[in-house]
Amino acid sequence: MNDEIFHQSIRKLLKNVGVRSQQAIEQAVTKALAEGRLQGDESLPASVRVQVAGLELDLEFEGDITLE
Repeated sequence: MNDEIFHQSIRKLLKNVGVRSQQAIEQAVTKALAEGRLQGDESLPASVRVQVAGLELDLEFEGDITLE
């Protein structure tokens, strides 16, 4: 196993997930605000799940997205 390639591939995946999920969340919040489904002062519970096929790995992270 090439550790450098392995670590780079993990970082690339996590960067992609971070950027794309942030964009999707920002768009969803903007739409919900425009439609009146959010007031703009909420704290929204959120979770992220990481699973890796071929490994017995299933992680879940929870937190809040605070709008104000």
